[in-house]
Amino acid sequence: MMPDERTPHEADIEAIRRELADSYDEEFELELEDERLERLEARSGEARPDALSRKLYFRELLRLQHELVQLQDWVQDRKLRVVVLFEGRDSAGKGGVIKRITQRLNPRVCRVAALPAPSERERTQWYFQRYVAHLPAAGEIVLFDRSWYNRAGVERVMGFCSEAEVEEFFRSVPEFERMLVRSGIVLLKYWFSITDAEQELRFRMRIEDPLKQWKLSPMDVESRRRWEDYTRAKEDMLARTHIPEAPWRVVEAVDKKRARLNCISHILEQIPYGEVERPPVRLPPRERHADYVRGPIPAEMYVAARY
Repeated sequence: MMPDERTPHEADIEAIRRELADSYDEEFELELEDERLERLEARSGEARPDALSRKLYFRELLRLQHELVQLQDWVQDRKLRVVVLFEGRDSAGKGGVIKRITQRLNPRVCRVAALPAPSERERTQWYFQRYVAHLPAAGEIVLFDRSWYNRAGVERVMGFCSEAEVEEFFRSVPEFERMLVRSGIVLLKYWFSITDAEQELRFRMRIEDPLKQWKLSPMDVESRRRWEDYTRAKEDMLARTHIPEAPWRVVEAVDKKRARLNCISHILEQIPYGEVERPPVRLPPRERHADYVRGPIPAEMYVAARY
């Protein structure tokens, strides 16, 4: 059938298919980073023979994202408050899983808190104060891309706080998190774990990729030298803040695709949810007024059609 022979309904269906394909192209674009990593691994002889197939990965990711949409609707309908902390070394894959979680969700329901270094004023406040400001209201999910555990990690290792402040943090954080849970907040904590060799490989990839070099800060470079210091700090943190009310979960993250699927699956298992009944949506007929005439738009206002 020629394009001009299609019925209006068939033309609408075809337009919808094109829009869906465009939306899925966004997901494939996100995976280009993984393809570059895989090529770098192949050149270095470190390719993983048991890598997850792209077909299985995308099928499972889209299925889980569909479940996340249902979870989002449930959280909104039942007025739940959900906080998820993502911690791990630089380049461990925290940002990647956060992107896949939020990709198809409503940003008014599920938002990301990625706080910069504290200002001079914030340094004089109660340590948890600037994080409290980002906690969710009813019907919201907040994903912390790094969290108050900065004090037990980068701040401690880099000397941005004293050992007395670290000890006070360890005394305070269990009770702080118990308070959050008692208030009704669902609190989930994930540590993304990678090996020394894997981090070095990912850093090398960022150095070689001009689109990713901005991710490699002087602090990241210094963290490579202090790998063992970070390891000791991480072990201390997990041992002293793994509490029944808010336990840590470790995500094996050397394989990024498996890490994303495993983490999203685990999040979905932690919050019982069901389908929210909604009335069917029907588009009303468009109103038309005989006295309305659309005005012309000057040609110089249009963006040049270069593509």
